[in-house]
Amino acid sequence: MLWVLHLCADAGIVITEYYDEASGEMVEHEDGSGEFTSVVLRPRMTIADAARIPDALAIHHRAHEVCALARSMNFPVKHEPTVITGG
Repeated sequence: MLWVLHLCADAGIVITEYYDEASGEMVEHEDGSGEFTSVVLRPRMTIADAARIPDALAIHHRAHEVCALARSMNFPVKHEPTVITGG
């Protein structure tokens, strides 16, 4: 989600912390092969200005829409961002 960091910088949103807790579901086949069937990204971003939380959430959703990796998967990639403020 480097796009979200870039888009926030362009919008003047100061990010003080960012991490993502991703999880996925995978199916294993009888021949030992496997494949992911879904992924959920749960990015958590701390920003300096509480008034910009709606903007930061909108940017998260926009970044997810244009993410080349998520668009290249043959399974759903869900996105559940959280934006908070803190010192």
